[in-house]
Amino acid sequence: MKQALRQHKQYLLTGVSYVIPMIACGGILIATAIALLTMLHPGSMTPTGGPDFSTAPTLKMILDIGDAAFKMAMPVLAGFIAYGMAGKPGLVPGLLGGYLAGTTNAGFLGALLVGLLAGHVVNLLKKLPVHKYVRPIMPILIIPIVSGLIVGTVMLKVVGAPIAELMKFLGAWLQSLSGGNAVALAAVLGAMIAFDMGGPVNKAAFFFGAAMIKEGNFAVMGACAAAICTPPLGLAFATFLGRRLWTDEQKESGIAALGMGLIGITEGAIPFAAGDPVRVIPSIMLGSMVAAVVAMLGGVGDHAPHGGPIVLPVVDHRLVYVAAIVAGSLVTALAINAVKRLTEKAPTS
Repeated sequence: MKQALRQHKQYLLTGVSYVIPMIACGGILIATAIALLTMLHPGSMTPTGGPDFSTAPTLKMILDIGDAAFKMAMPVLAGFIAYGMAGKPGLVPGLLGGYLAGTTNAGFLGALLVGLLAGHVVNLLKKLPVHKYVRPIMPILIIPIVSGLIVGTVMLKVVGAPIAELMKFLGAWLQSLSGGNAVALAAVLGAMIAFDMGGPVNKAAFFFGAAMIKEGNFAVMGACAAAICTPPLGLAFATFLGRRLWTDEQKESGIAALGMGLIGITEGAIPFAAGDPVRVIPSIMLGSMVAAVVAMLGGVGDHAPHGGPIVLPVVDHRLVYVAAIVAGSLVTALAINAVKRLTEKAPTS
């Protein structure tokens, strides 16, 4: 059992090693576009729609390129997890499953699972007894088609519908919580934002916060906005504070995560969570809960459907907002570093 878990962790790390440059590229390009927009075009952060690139076509192009790189992250992650398990024949179903994880809003957790599924399906197909004249075309024709059909069907028919229902359920649940304890609501929103970093649970919380803006309730989005940037910022702080606990590759990811956190891109935490979900996800959830609760208690209001320091111009009680982000990020950093110290030796790389 331990050997199987160790092997599967290595498969996940294979996918992570390939997806890190893609996420870094997308995140830094998006961060650059938004940062330059706010510097060169003051007032470009609209009260309700986030950054407005209509007066900066070049920056919009940079944003679009970064967004395209981000959209490719899920296929790359799932594809190379499957590649680590099954070699080249695993790439087609893995990439396809990762793409569908994006279109079905399954998020990075969906990409992790579908990558593993694709690898196992391909390995099973490899073991099928076939005629000697068929065997040469198995890896280039039969396996990609059959495994692609299986993985695609699972994502569209088995995963897609439950995720849609989950989104509806979470939206209704959050609506029921909104009439109760504001601190409890903030804690739930913070945990949801961090849980799958752009996946269905994250989106349900974000869309709820955005919907509350239209109702004139800016405090809910204020809590979400503080929680959104905490996972990447907290993990970046962790790599700065506990240098010996992290590999060189993870330290580089920390630098990219810092840039993404500053503009509210929660997905900057994905390279860390994908390689070590059991320890990373609870740590970032704890930090985001703290950030959201502090923001809610401090009366922070966010007038734009976005998060991170980038929305400071449209935030009420800005000092409290910054304090919430710093507090949540430090909690994440201290939590993950403490867990790593307790459960492993410092890496040698």
